[in-house]
Amino acid sequence: MNTSSANSVPSDIDLEKLTKLEPTELIKWTFETFGDRASIGTSFQLTGVTLIDMAHKAGLPFRVFSVDSMRLHRETYDLMENIELRYGVKIEKFRPDPARIKKMIDQHGEYLFFDTKAKQEYCCQIRKVEPHEKALETVDAWITGLRRDQSEDREDTPKVSWIERDNKKILKLCPLVDWPEAKIREYIKENHVPYHPLFDQDYASIGCVICSTPVRPGESMRAGRWRWFNNNDGDGNKECGIHI
Repeated sequence: MNTSSANSVPSDIDLEKLTKLEPTELIKWTFETFGDRASIGTSFQLTGVTLIDMAHKAGLPFRVFSVDSMRLHRETYDLMENIELRYGVKIEKFRPDPARIKKMIDQHGEYLFFDTKAKQEYCCQIRKVEPHEKALETVDAWITGLRRDQSEDREDTPKVSWIERDNKKILKLCPLVDWPEAKIREYIKENHVPYHPLFDQDYASIGCVICSTPVRPGESMRAGRWRWFNNNDGDGNKECGIHI
C-alpha cells in the first residue's frame, strides 16, 4: 500500500460520536475514512488479534503493523505467519536501527535492562519506541489494543483521542478499551481467532523474551513485565514508552 502521502486528517471528526460506535463499526469507519493511512498497531496480545479479526470481517482492505524488537518469542513470529495466512494481510514489521543496538550493547551490555529502571527504559526506547515512531510516520489513524482493565496506568484511556507526533495530528483509536478480558477471550473462542499460545501458560502480557513472564493469581495483567522491578525504585510503572 502507498503510505507516503502527506498528513490529511479530516477537519470535521466528531470524537464524541465515534466513542459511541461499536468496535467493528469504529474499525470500519476508520479504514473507510483514512484508507491506507490507517493501521492496526499490535504486539499480538489478545486484543490485537481480536482487532485484526474484526477488521477482516469489515470487508475492507486494512493494514497491520508491528514492532519487531529482535527479541520476541519464537511463538510470536509463528503467530505473525499464521495471521498473515489466515487473513491474507501482510504485517508491516518495523525494526530497531542495528547501529543503535550495537552502540547500546557496547556501552551497557546485552542485558542492561536488569541493571536499573532507566536502562530498561533505554533498551525499550531503542528496540521498541523508536521503530514505533517510524511506523506512526505512515499513518493518520492508529488503531490500538489498549484496554482500561490492563493496568492502573490505563484506567483512564479514552476510546478515541488526538495525539501529536512531530507536529502531526494522529487519531488514536482503542475500539476495545472497555471490553474486559473475559469478553475478549469469548470472542476469540467463538470466532476461532488465532492467538498467542503463551496466553495458555499464565502469561497476561507478552513482549520480549526475558522481559515477559507469567503472572500469579491476583496480580495485575502487566505484573509479568520486567518482574525484577516490581518492588524496586518505588515505581510501579509497567510501560515500555509506546503509549506514553
